[in-house]
Amino acid sequence: MQENYLQSIIQQFEYYKMLGHKTFDQLSEEELFWQFNAESNSIAIMVQHLWGNMLSRWTDFLTSDGEKEWRRRDMEFEAVIQNKKEVLTKWEEGWTCLFAALQSINAENLNSEVYIRNQGHTVVEAINRQLAHYSYHIGQIVYIGRMIKGNEWKSLSIPKGDSKQFNKEKFSQPKRKEHFTKGLLDGKNEKNP
Repeated sequence: MQENYLQSIIQQFEYYKMLGHKTFDQLSEEELFWQFNAESNSIAIMVQHLWGNMLSRWTDFLTSDGEKEWRRRDMEFEAVIQNKKEVLTKWEEGWTCLFAALQSINAENLNSEVYIRNQGHTVVEAINRQLAHYSYHIGQIVYIGRMIKGNEWKSLSIPKGDSKQFNKEKFSQPKRKEHFTKGLLDGKNEKNP
């Protein structure tokens, strides 16, 4: 069960990372910095926040508090990033830190307690907390991308009107045990999830 959980959670994080990448691929540099109004966040600002959170939470994940003294959370919501290259660099840095931490988890330390702002979490609780947090913001990133692109948006899920055909293809295959991202993350299947 523990090995299955870790494998599954890594695939879930990879899936959300892929959604972000597929959104960035559809947007120009200017569109990454678009804000609905002065109080809303651009995609670049959300990436900056995710980057700051990931570095703070996953650096020394098992041995230090997830809210690092060096983190400047309020600055994560300022327009600091200047270009698309910087957006993508911070995106990759955050995910690299996260995946390195997940690779350090094993059966011996899975039941350890970790802290975020002095609040104790089991390793599983801390992982689940971050998965929910990141999927929340990546959903915002995708939604903003879709708003910006309008009719030019390339769906990241089953395109509108294609559910019947998608289900027909899925149900024509035998029952099997596999993660829903199979084929999506390894590049073998460009069809939608």
